[in-house]
Amino acid sequence: MAEPLKLFFDERLVRRIAASIRGAWPDFPARTFIAEAKTGLDDKELKERGRHIAAALGRALPADFERAVDILLRSLETPASRDEGAMSSFFYLPHLTFVAERGLEHFEASMRAQHALTQVFTAEFSIRPFLLRDPERSLARLRVWASDPSAHVRRLVSEGTRPRLPWAERLPAFIADPTPILELLEILKDDPEPYVRNSVANNLNDIAKDHPDRVVALCRHWLEGAGPGRAWIVRHALRWLVKRGHPGALALLGASAAPEIAIERASVTPKKVPLGEEARFSCEIVSRSRAGASQRLVVDAVIHYPGATGKLRPKVFKVRTLELSPSGRETIQGRVSLVDLTTRRHYPGEHRIDLRINGEDFELGQFEAIASRVGGTSPSASSRQRRTR
Repeated sequence: MAEPLKLFFDERLVRRIAASIRGAWPDFPARTFIAEAKTGLDDKELKERGRHIAAALGRALPADFERAVDILLRSLETPASRDEGAMSSFFYLPHLTFVAERGLEHFEASMRAQHALTQVFTAEFSIRPFLLRDPERSLARLRVWASDPSAHVRRLVSEGTRPRLPWAERLPAFIADPTPILELLEILKDDPEPYVRNSVANNLNDIAKDHPDRVVALCRHWLEGAGPGRAWIVRHALRWLVKRGHPGALALLGASAAPEIAIERASVTPKKVPLGEEARFSCEIVSRSRAGASQRLVVDAVIHYPGATGKLRPKVFKVRTLELSPSGRETIQGRVSLVDLTTRRHYPGEHRIDLRINGEDFELGQFEAIASRVGGTSPSASSRQRRTR
């Protein structure tokens, strides 16, 4: 199992930050910074570790913010700031946290810092305090950056303005009125980089949670003369609405809001599943088209998980999109893993499985999750065994 991300921010990282900054500014008080930054670090979670190191950084750098930014940006070129494998970009989280917490009174220097740092990590979190504090100037700068040569900077324009960006402070004004964000996304909708287009789709998916009809109308407009890239954005942007059966979103994907089908041979096995194992479900979707026409079906699985109190909470998973011929029959199969994740813990109790087809739910069956077998195979080992079969 991979180590928690927070463990990347350890004393070794603190020492590397000190070395990189001292390489850019020989007067950097490295010993004091290291002592302060490592003290109490192990007791903190991920974001708190970033803030803790950033606070020590703020005490060690010059009080003049613009001078401090110059030093940080020069340190990007030092050998100690480079190459930590897959996690290398997280090296700069404390740098951007410093900018977000100390730079609100220094707009131009902060924008310069974020423009550079987002190209080695991401400024999607640090840009948000500026959008909250000074939305007009921040949006004006993002409009310029929407045409920047760097895909990382263009992606920041979209990702940093997501109203409900995970792990980040929400943007209440843009949740209420997303017009300024939509104007930025209009510039980016045909961006040549999938990296940027994916962010555009995720931003629209966020907005759809508060303004579903507006996002559907925009997507309908974007589909006019759309190339493959923009069409992909639309499909990805509508995923939250499709999972909830929004008629307009389904219609844009060519799916009927009232499928003429029957569910046959539904099964959920086994009926009792130890925590850490998995259940399986299957059924056949049979056409009952009265007009003798093919039907486009968007098929999702809705798993109703019991929480700690036993109350069922639904979670929707994408299964597939299919074309069902007038007399067609399609087999659907899937699995429900009860291995705990960082984002979901599993509890004993009854689980219900439905298929959501073009927004309409069809019950498949239930199974009961029970305590893991004593002395049984561990979930991680069991998962490895399944992957090797």
